[in-house]
Amino acid sequence: MRIIKYFSALLFLFVLLPGLSGQRTQKPVLHAKQWMAITGKPLAATAGATIFNQGGNAVDAACAMLAATCTMWDVLSWGGETQALIYNPKTGKVIGINALGVAPTGATADFFLGKDMKYPPQYGPLAAVTPGTPGGLLTMLAEYGTMSLQQVLKPAMEMAAGYPIEAQTANSMEQHKKRIKDWPYSAKVYLPHLGSEEREAPYAGEIFRQTDLLNTLQKMVDAEAAALRKGQSRKAAIYAAYDRFYKGDIADELVRGTQEQGGLITKADLANWKVFIEEPVSVNYKGIEVYKLTSWTQGPVLLQALNMMEQLDLNCMEYNSAKYLHALYQVMNMTFADRDFYYGDPRFAPEEPMQGLLSKEYAKQRVQQMQLEKNDPNVAPGDPYPFEGKTNPYLDYLKAWNKDVSYAPSLRFHEDEEFPRDASFYMGTTTVQAADAEGWVVSITPSGGWIPAVIAGNTGVGLSQRMQSFVLQEAESPFNVVEPGKRPRVTLTPTMALKDGKPYLSFAVQGGDSQDQNLLQFFLNMVEFGMNVQEAAEAANINSFQMRASFGEHEIRRGVMLIQEQTPPWVRKQLRNMGYKLEVDARTSGPINAIFFDWKNGSMWGGSSNHGEDYGIGW
Repeated sequence: MRIIKYFSALLFLFVLLPGLSGQRTQKPVLHAKQWMAITGKPLAATAGATIFNQGGNAVDAACAMLAATCTMWDVLSWGGETQALIYNPKTGKVIGINALGVAPTGATADFFLGKDMKYPPQYGPLAAVTPGTPGGLLTMLAEYGTMSLQQVLKPAMEMAAGYPIEAQTANSMEQHKKRIKDWPYSAKVYLPHLGSEEREAPYAGEIFRQTDLLNTLQKMVDAEAAALRKGQSRKAAIYAAYDRFYKGDIADELVRGTQEQGGLITKADLANWKVFIEEPVSVNYKGIEVYKLTSWTQGPVLLQALNMMEQLDLNCMEYNSAKYLHALYQVMNMTFADRDFYYGDPRFAPEEPMQGLLSKEYAKQRVQQMQLEKNDPNVAPGDPYPFEGKTNPYLDYLKAWNKDVSYAPSLRFHEDEEFPRDASFYMGTTTVQAADAEGWVVSITPSGGWIPAVIAGNTGVGLSQRMQSFVLQEAESPFNVVEPGKRPRVTLTPTMALKDGKPYLSFAVQGGDSQDQNLLQFFLNMVEFGMNVQEAAEAANINSFQMRASFGEHEIRRGVMLIQEQTPPWVRKQLRNMGYKLEVDARTSGPINAIFFDWKNGSMWGGSSNHGEDYGIGW
């Protein structure tokens, strides 16, 4: 019996832990000395490499990659939102970039409730917050870059003039064409064969042209050039382009086209919106400082989870054993329950109890509340207020937490059944990672304006659908109720880690509510289980669905766990006995993009998951 158990354990490690088994990864590790550029599409990574080869720094390259991914509709567009962390080697500090759009004038809870909506809509002009990505890109470039806007936008502008579109994006346009036809400016861009062929979207490899977007980008470059001719500085000239987008003729057309199609965005909404350069939040995990953007994202979930995992004895848990996966699932359930209730825009009342949520003592209390043998289907938010010396004013809401929530119909299956991944859980987004020899490091998780997006008039700019992440009832989250000028709590969550005061890891992943779940496991794979950056990016992860989804009807699916298809049958059986309902997929890691900094050898290691079309280039 002991021999059988021994060989079973060896097989388990060989299948699920490439770092220990010696199994080759599906993609190689990227090695670089001078610079690294990784993002969601090969062409966009090439745009970053082009900027590096022209002498730009990591911020310049990151902005070029961001512009390229938006132009390629890599599950986002120019009207979306940008969230970034930047390590500044001159100060040794990590900087947060908040370029998330806000709810427009008239976007109140009563407005949507009056339309018999449970949440703001998932699609269409009423789903749009103000565009954030142009402002985020321009601010990062002006404050921390070295090149002109014209130089950085050149690859994206060449692509807007016409590039060979990939099958993934082209097929998405065809798949959503019925909805796209509701919006005339979207149909004009997405469906070049409208009415003339059975397939109305572009074909894979077809040259996809975006004349309106090219004109918009040209206007921004022209504004920069005009400012430079007047003797203004590089930074001032870039902000002149910012003003033309948010206050000038681009704004005029964006507002006109949005309102024509039923949207709410006004000229004042664009003019009053601004990017915030802010201080991120962090925790120390066993000597590693991990940084995230604060409560307007779900980022602090990872920090809370690390505080809880630090309380557990991981040495007594085999990697991806049922015991380990159960612990991960319960930790994630607790932290995401806190997210669902306590996270929101910190510039609006009430104030989020972030000090308590990130307290090590609060983490200890939450670990003590965990069920160790079975899934707890009734996990609820905790009470972090005592850990910052306050009394929780929302205890009545917490008592009613598990009442009146939406459930997905897929919960109705037999105990031994398993299902393929539910793709609706994983919405748009891409990631951008860049680093250079000078020490600049950039991690971006941009999103919004994914296909099918409403294109705002003749700007070529697809609008964000992020309004759906608000709630309309205070009892669901007093911190995230929609208000004009307020940012929704988003899933978007770049990450950076420092060790001994120097960059250690820069990493991010797309995938909606799964993002910080996958990033938690990636981080532990490297720190606790000795994987290299590519092994950790490809390794088998689990996902929990036992939170209130951030999209659509905000459904909760209690006890549903996504597992990798090679998970051994005895682990599956143990998980089912613990109360889990299993979904299965071949790849469950992300896709994760990451850069590891090897200070011993003076080099960078890049990881780009085998999950999607993400791609990296280094030198």
